[in-house]
Amino acid sequence: TMVAKLKASGGDIVIASDDKDMCQLMDEHVLVYSSRQDKVLGVQEGSARFGINPTLIADYIGLCGDASDNIPGVHGIGEVTARNLINQFGTLENIYAHLQDVKPPRVKEKLENQKDEAFFSKGLAVLHDDVPLEADLEMLSIREPNRDQLRKLFEELEFRKIAAEYQSSSTAVATSLFSNLRPSDLKEVVSSIEHSKKMTLLSGKGNVPDDEFCIYVACDGKFTSVSQTEVSRLKSYLEDQSIRKITYDSKSLRKSLDRRHILLNGENLDVHLAGYLLLSGLSSLDISTMTWKYLGEETSHEDEASHVLRLEKLADVMTRELEEKKLWELYRNLELPLSRVLFEIEKEGVHLDVQALMNLSKECDLKLTEIVAKIYGIAGCEFNINSPKQLSEVLFVKLQLPVVKKTKTGFSTDEEVLSRLAAKHEIAQVIIDYRQISKLKSTYIDALPRMVDPKTNRLHATFNQTGAETGRLSSHNPNLQNIPIRTEMGREIRRAFVPFSASDVLLSADYSQIELRILAHLSQDENLIKAFEKDQDIHAYTAGLIFDVKETDVDAQMRNAAKRVNFGIIYGISSFGLGKDLGVSNQEAQDFIDRYFLRYPKVKLFMDHEIKKAQDQGYVTTIFNRRRYIPDIKSKNIGLRQFAERQAINTPVQGSAADLMKMAMIRMQESIHNNRLNSRMIITVHDELVFNVSAAEKNQMASLVREAMEKAYQFLVPITVSVKVGKNWLQMEKL
Repeated sequence: TMVAKLKASGGDIVIASDDKDMCQLMDEHVLVYSSRQDKVLGVQEGSARFGINPTLIADYIGLCGDASDNIPGVHGIGEVTARNLINQFGTLENIYAHLQDVKPPRVKEKLENQKDEAFFSKGLAVLHDDVPLEADLEMLSIREPNRDQLRKLFEELEFRKIAAEYQSSSTAVATSLFSNLRPSDLKEVVSSIEHSKKMTLLSGKGNVPDDEFCIYVACDGKFTSVSQTEVSRLKSYLEDQSIRKITYDSKSLRKSLDRRHILLNGENLDVHLAGYLLLSGLSSLDISTMTWKYLGEETSHEDEASHVLRLEKLADVMTRELEEKKLWELYRNLELPLSRVLFEIEKEGVHLDVQALMNLSKECDLKLTEIVAKIYGIAGCEFNINSPKQLSEVLFVKLQLPVVKKTKTGFSTDEEVLSRLAAKHEIAQVIIDYRQISKLKSTYIDALPRMVDPKTNRLHATFNQTGAETGRLSSHNPNLQNIPIRTEMGREIRRAFVPFSASDVLLSADYSQIELRILAHLSQDENLIKAFEKDQDIHAYTAGLIFDVKETDVDAQMRNAAKRVNFGIIYGISSFGLGKDLGVSNQEAQDFIDRYFLRYPKVKLFMDHEIKKAQDQGYVTTIFNRRRYIPDIKSKNIGLRQFAERQAINTPVQGSAADLMKMAMIRMQESIHNNRLNSRMIITVHDELVFNVSAAEKNQMASLVREAMEKAYQFLVPITVSVKVGKNWLQMEKL
C-alpha cells in the first residue's frame, strides 16, 4: 500500500527487507535492499537471485508453495519445475491457458488435478495494495525516541542492559556516582551505625591474598570492608540485639562469623530470603537481579562493595512489599528463624561409620563384577556397558530388541526404555541393576567418606532454603533427600549414619501421610476427614470406596491401585499417567479417577478452585500464605497449561506440608534450647527429622518432637508422627 501511494509522487523507492515476497513489487523505480547481501537489488539482480522475473513471485509460490508461510502450492511440483513453467509461460493464468502445451504429462496431470490449490496458493502470496493506511512521508520521518517509554518497555521485557542505556540522565548519573563511591574509614561507618542503630553486611572475598574472608559493612551510604583480622572490632555491634541487620544470605554469614566466635543478633532483614518469598519462580536471586527488579538499575558489572550499598536500598523497598503482599509474617516467623535452625544443623553435622561404607564399597565391586559377567554372558560379547552407543548396538542390532525411543544420535537406552524392555528380555533388567549399583557407589558409598570434615570428623551437608518454589528444603554435599531407600543397597547406606558417641542413639520422627491429611483439611471432604479421624488405613479405605467393597475385602492389588490414585491426585495425575503407573488402559485409569472423585467430591471442587484461583490472580498460596506464581496457567500451549494446572493443585498441598515441617523444626529447636538438652537435630529430609539423642533424654525427646510436629498447626484432621530410635539410621524400632 505504501509503495502504491508513493509511486505517484515520483522518485525511487527502496524496500529494506530480505523477505522474497516483497520482491514482487520490484520495477525500475522500486528496489529492494538486502541486509543479508548488504546491497540494493533491482529487477535484474532479483531475476538472477530467483531465476525468474521477481514480479512473478506470487505465481511461482502458487506452483511450488512456501513452507515458511504454510502455503501449500501444487503437491509434487518443486522449485525447479516451477521456475521452468514460469519462464516458459509467465503468469499462472497463462500456464493454465496453455495447459495442453505443458510437458511432461505427469506435471500437466498434477496441474489439472490441483488447479484450485494453485490459484488459492497464489492468492495467499499476492500482496494487497489497498490497506486503509493514512500515512505520508512526513509522518514516516525519523524523530527522537520517547526514551522513558522505551525504558519502561525494555524493563517489562527484562532487557536489562538496554533498559539501563535508556535511564533518565539523573538516574544514570546517580547510578554512576553510586558505583564510584570510595570506601570510608571504619570509624566513620561505626559512628553511623551507633547513630542509626542499623548496619548492612555482605560476605565477600578479601583483597589481601590468602584472605578467604571479608565483610563489607555499610550504613547510610558509607561503607568499608573488614578483613578476618579486623572483624573482632565489629563484634559488639554484630552481637547487639538493638542494632538492625540487613544481610544477604544470613546463614552463610553466621557460619563465617561463628568460626571467629562471633554471633549475629538483632532484627534481620535477609534480602535473599525476602526475594525468595517475593520473587517465587525466579531462577536467580542474586543482588544484581533484585536491584534490577526493585530499583530498575543494571549493576551486573559492579563489585561487592557497591552491592552492599544496594542492599541498604533494597531492604526498605522489599520490607514494604512483604507487608503489602501479606508475606511479612511468613518471613519473620518462619523463613528467618528457620535459617538459624539450619545454621545449627549444618554446624552439628552427622557422624559417619566410614568403615561400614568401605565394606559396602567392596560388596558393590563384587556385585558389579557378577552383574557385568552376567550381561556379557547374555549378550554373547564384551562391550562398554557405560557407552550408550555400544549398548544400543548390543540391544537393538545384535539382540534385535524392539526400538522404543530414538535420539538425534541413535537409539535411546535411558531408564524408561530399559524398564519397558525388561518385560521382553532379561538383559534389560540386569543393566538397570548395574546402573543403580554403579550410581549408588559413585554418588554416595565412595563419595560420602571424602565429604567428612577432618577437623570435626563429621559430615556437614548444606541445606538450601531457597531452591524449591513449593518451599521444600533440599541439600547438597551430600544430597540427603536423594539417598534411595527402595533398594536393599540404598537402604544399607543409611546404616553408616550413626550417633556421635556409643552412648547416644538416633531418633527419627516422620509425619504419617501428611500431604493426604493436608488435602483433607484444604478440601474439607467429609469422607476423607472421617477416614483420618477414625485412624483408618487410608489406602484400604479409599480402595473400599472406589471398588465398592468392604474394607475387609480389599486385596493387595486394590490397595495398591488406591494408593497410586491417592498420591497421584495430589500431583494432578492424568489418566495416561495413572494408566502407565498401574499398567492398565487409559480408560481403566480414568474409571479409577472418576470413582475417586465420586467418593471424594470436595477434592475435585478444591482442585478446580485452585486452578481457577491461579487463572484469576496468577498465583496460588499455601495455608501459611506462601505464594507460587504460575505464569503458564493461561498458556495456549496445552502441554504447558496442563503442567501449570498440576502445579496449581499440588502447591497448596505440598507447600503447606513443607511450611508445616519448617514450623515444627523451629518449635523443636526452641524446645531443645529451652530444656537445655544435649540432644541435637542433625538431618531434615522430606517429612522426617533425625536427631542425635543422649540415651537419658530418649523418652523426653520423643515426647517433645511429637508435641512440636503434631501441634505445630491446628488442622481439621489429626496429625500423627511415627517416632523410631536405633543405633543407626537403618536399624530403628518404633518407640
